[in-house]
Amino acid sequence: MQLIAMHGWASDAQRWGPLQAAWTARGWHGQCGDRGYGPRPPQTVDWLEGGGPRVVIAHSLGLHLLPTPVLERADAVVLLASFGRFVPEGREGRPLRHAMTAMAHQLGGPQAEAMLKTFQQRAAAPQPTSLLPPGITAEPLSDRGRHQLEEDLQLLTSTAGLPAGFPPQARVLIVEGGEDQIVVPEARQLLRNAVPTADILVLAGVGHCLLSPALDPLVCGWIEGLP
Repeated sequence: MQLIAMHGWASDAQRWGPLQAAWTARGWHGQCGDRGYGPRPPQTVDWLEGGGPRVVIAHSLGLHLLPTPVLERADAVVLLASFGRFVPEGREGRPLRHAMTAMAHQLGGPQAEAMLKTFQQRAAAPQPTSLLPPGITAEPLSDRGRHQLEEDLQLLTSTAGLPAGFPPQARVLIVEGGEDQIVVPEARQLLRNAVPTADILVLAGVGHCLLSPALDPLVCGWIEGLP
């Protein structure tokens, strides 16, 4: 079994710590991509040749951050608090577009780190940020990290559907946080519509970061059930 995991915007590979322990205990081979927003260096991923079933696990924007050749070869995809289009079209998406414009402006100035901490609080809610790993705000932002955050925020704003290379034949699991304050209900429904054969799991009482001890056993159990 091969797994490739990709974090979302303003996160890093540290978010996969508990899941890494779970897949290692099962003897699976896993890799974690990293965009290099914080002090950790960027980390690319690719499948090993001749390996077993290939499973992508992506949180939020992570689905859109994977290289097309990696995504298109996946046999199964686990989408955690994810989306195809992040900002709904028309009037429904107007408040979110305005908020993201303000975030982009703040990223270029001295308010960047305070804005990122506020974003992390909303992403973790209703759980506290103390349950998150140290993350990218543990140290001052570097110019490299700020540039990558700005570039990927533009990508987040412009997402219009499933990314190029999404494997139509893959088994798909969609996991939603019942209290998600980041991915709006319209975007969640659009993803369900785009992958109508997906298995759906809603974790009640957790937000965008899916801070639940039930998450990793449920994801690993679903992977173990793949044909």
